[in-house]
Amino acid sequence: MMRLFSRFLFSCLALSISFIEISVAQDTGSDEDPYIFVLGISQDGGTPQAGSNDHPAWTDPSKRRLATSLGLIDPRSGKTWMFEASPDFRQQWYDLDMQSRSHSSQETSRDTIPRRAAPDGIFLTHAHMGHYVGLMFLGHESMGASHLTVYAMEEMADYLSYNGPWEQLVRYDNIAIRELRHSVPVQLTDDIRVIPLLVPHRQEYSEVVGYRIEGPNRTVLFIPDIDSWSDWDLEGTRIERIIETVDVAYVDGTFFGDGEIPGRDMSTFPHPFITTTMDRLADLPENQRSKIRFIHLNHTNPASDPSSSEAQQISERGFNVAVRGEITRL
Repeated sequence: MMRLFSRFLFSCLALSISFIEISVAQDTGSDEDPYIFVLGISQDGGTPQAGSNDHPAWTDPSKRRLATSLGLIDPRSGKTWMFEASPDFRQQWYDLDMQSRSHSSQETSRDTIPRRAAPDGIFLTHAHMGHYVGLMFLGHESMGASHLTVYAMEEMADYLSYNGPWEQLVRYDNIAIRELRHSVPVQLTDDIRVIPLLVPHRQEYSEVVGYRIEGPNRTVLFIPDIDSWSDWDLEGTRIERIIETVDVAYVDGTFFGDGEIPGRDMSTFPHPFITTTMDRLADLPENQRSKIRFIHLNHTNPASDPSSSEAQQISERGFNVAVRGEITRL
């Protein structure tokens, strides 16, 4: 079983993609304000996925997408954090480090700033492959990290602590797990705090959370996976109300719509279609709809191509698709 598991992990690594040019969207705010830096927008397996050998991204690097991850950079303290440890962790940590160094000082060339060995912490949402397997790079076979803080809910923390190969990271002190609790804030600096929010989604190995990321001026919501917005309604949480309280919302956009995967009944897929989300939020004012940035797009999702009619439809209805490299000031 361990041999099969190892083969699975290394097949995930084969999806690490390093050829996409980072396109930084326009941001507003002071250069000293903390900010979110989008590191990837694709579903767990990236784009193209293993086995999708007819996908155009294999021959067209512009269509390749890294797995979903966000970076958080605080220029004042020089600290950085990551949300998710995806299979593309190597490239994403490089991107985050380079971005952080470029904003560390206006008077210092980034070439003279030492490269950091690892982020200051990693926040995990759940135990599906695209969201945590990048932790393997922290082990002694690779980075050999030391006491890197990994933020995780109780079941996720137990999963890492008592199952190989992850427990070795704990045993060798590569990582130090800090347990989270629903709605209890984690204060990262004087003006940055992160709040985990339980969401309904497949829980084979752990509970699932999203995050509110609050800065001195603005707040970002990150929910890359959820079964449905109506399931959340049953728990007393309405997405419309949460959108009112944040400035930008990165939400589950795994599939654009029904029929996207030929020969499959998609009605039971545990993700809200982008079309479903847009229909539900259609009556919100334009300034509320514009907060939405769909993320976690499957390799079949046509909206990942900004020139597609589906991407155009999203834009015309007042919503957005996340872009790797975009910045949101906090």
